[in-house]
Amino acid sequence: MVPIIRAFCVSALAVATSMSFAAAPMDGPESARAGWHPSIQSGYDLLAERTGQLADQASSYCTTPNEAGREQLEQHWLDAFLAWQQVRFVDFGPVENNNLAWQFQFWPDPKNLVARKAGYLTKSDQPITAELIEQSGVAVQGFPMLEYLLFDEALASSERALPAEHSCALLTRVTTHLASNSEQLRTDWHNFKPPYLNTVAYHTATIKAAMATLEILEERRLAKPMGLRGNGKRNPYITDAWRSGATLLSVEATLRGLQQHFLPEFLSLLKRNGESALADRILQQFNEALDNFPAADQPMITLLSDDTAFRTLQGLYVDVSQLATLVNDQAAVALGIVRGFNSSDGD
Repeated sequence: MVPIIRAFCVSALAVATSMSFAAAPMDGPESARAGWHPSIQSGYDLLAERTGQLADQASSYCTTPNEAGREQLEQHWLDAFLAWQQVRFVDFGPVENNNLAWQFQFWPDPKNLVARKAGYLTKSDQPITAELIEQSGVAVQGFPMLEYLLFDEALASSERALPAEHSCALLTRVTTHLASNSEQLRTDWHNFKPPYLNTVAYHTATIKAAMATLEILEERRLAKPMGLRGNGKRNPYITDAWRSGATLLSVEATLRGLQQHFLPEFLSLLKRNGESALADRILQQFNEALDNFPAADQPMITLLSDDTAFRTLQGLYVDVSQLATLVNDQAAVALGIVRGFNSSDGD
């Protein structure tokens, strides 16, 4: 972590806010940002709580390895990972500092860099220290690395499988790093409240973040692995969380995060702009997309390899696509939001 850089960024935003406040004050008591900030705060609070529990369980398991402890460790990883998915749509503010979003989740990973880094670190005689994790890059520092250590089949059948000493050292260091980042993000978002509430640009930034998330969800997390884009071949290995079979669970968590932390204020905005019918359609479409679960809560490999199961995935894709059209096209036009280039998917 580089606290000095983070502090500078927050200070710079505060200065910019003080300069622009007179010209662009808060939008009044009905400001959507006044609702978005505490809701996102609750999401970051949950993330900090879950990653802290994950770090504690990793330490406990590696101190006294047993089957029950391993099951609890895997569940804590999933709980923390899904907590991240619920706030993953926030792509501005403190999460931009020090590439925090990428530190939480390095994805996409077309070169399988996570596996390559894990192989090097678990085979090396080099001590696994906090400094080494800091220096090893974002492919080492987040949920995908932990998923590899916990769920990769090749690793599990090798002498380096958990609870091997070097693998356990990597596990505990990465979980500690994640927990530290989560606590910092929780604190930074709390301190970010004045500039967020008083800077009108963050109104548009929040809406665009949700729009980008729906676009990535439709195109990269569903259409591309389904073979609806690119070479036309189904490929579960380009999805996130494929090793753990949690790909669709993560999709559901992303939708529920948008539903909880973004949608209420967004619908109120539409209604205040005379778009009550559109707001109702968006709410209905969110519900229809989420109605695909738990039927779609299966490993992506299963859903893509079985034609009957694939139809469930197709239904989810259609619902997400329609939701993206309602939000990114119709609602954006109604609210005067101009879509711009999105670079948050790693391209």
